[in-house]
Amino acid sequence: MRVALYLRHFPARGAPLIGGTSIAVDGLAAGLAENGADVRVLCEGRSRTTVRADAGYVIECFPSRRPYHSFTLSPELARYAERELAPARTLCLVNGMFHPGVYAMARTLQRCRVPYVAVPHDPYERAVFHRNPHLKWPYWYLFERRLLRRARAVQVLNMKHAACLRRLGIDTPVIETPNGVACRSELQESSLRWSDTTEPARLVFLGRIDAYNKGLDMLIDAFARVAESASVKLTVQGPDWGDRARLQRRAAAWGLGDRVEFRGPDYGRASPHIVAEHDMFCLPSRFEGFGLAALEAMIVARVLLVSEETGIASHVAASGCGVAVRASVSGIEAGLLNLLQRRDEWPVMGSAGRRYALSQLQWKRIAAAALERYAGMIA
Repeated sequence: MRVALYLRHFPARGAPLIGGTSIAVDGLAAGLAENGADVRVLCEGRSRTTVRADAGYVIECFPSRRPYHSFTLSPELARYAERELAPARTLCLVNGMFHPGVYAMARTLQRCRVPYVAVPHDPYERAVFHRNPHLKWPYWYLFERRLLRRARAVQVLNMKHAACLRRLGIDTPVIETPNGVACRSELQESSLRWSDTTEPARLVFLGRIDAYNKGLDMLIDAFARVAESASVKLTVQGPDWGDRARLQRRAAAWGLGDRVEFRGPDYGRASPHIVAEHDMFCLPSRFEGFGLAALEAMIVARVLLVSEETGIASHVAASGCGVAVRASVSGIEAGLLNLLQRRDEWPVMGSAGRRYALSQLQWKRIAAAALERYAGMIA
């Protein structure tokens, strides 16, 4: 079976993979290839290239000089869809949400009679529409809703996200395909360490510094309350999406200058290695498709605090490696206090999360289940 995955900004050479969507596409493509599928990742860039990734799938890059947010598709990609995808009975996974390029690809596939699955990677929660509503609501009614209704299915990272689609009038079939981990990204158990309980507990957020989406404003406020009675430190690390300076001022206003540290991204080191230097991983997002960094924290046996809105929350609860809380200052504060009171249990909790992730959230296993669903859509 042939499966294509379209992600406009996927690296044409396959690495480095920067951003959760690229990492997720790479993981699923690798898992599908490992299960015997003929897998192509389609992207757009400066020139036409074909590269076979180490994980066994092929990256096809098509030249495009159009603006990133454009409703037009690379002409060569459109011809490829007609000549290569349609005759080969290909199913295409179209990755992204609220993006003109994604709509353009879906429209081209429909014209070529190539079935596609919409993969938004984030849930259509109410909070998604709260930022730039004057742009998102018109786009929803004109384009996004049409893209979702014409898809064979909408692929979500957690089945609870289906409720968001139904609330918005989308009755397209929904399939659940969580994010996973590859064995090649695993750290050895013997290399994992936990800090001494006499030292300050080290908390970390790792990801893009987007205060609203990731709930970092609430995390700072909740941390300030907890820091009044607990020995804790917090590191916020990742690329700045425009909110770092404001969050630094917020931390300073709480008198947390020496207890909250902001760091830029470190692309030279793997995320699990960075997370492993801390004790607790925090992801208090207002909305979140899954949370790949949280999954990496499970792999390195850290305890987790995540919001109930994250796709990984059900897996955190099932494994017992942390807590899922309401996305509010009081909810985050209560979760932090809960975990800090159980500090002696952290090694056991972390190990349980690691075992769960390695047994239940391997990309090969996830992709095998996805292939069965994809085969039914082609038939």
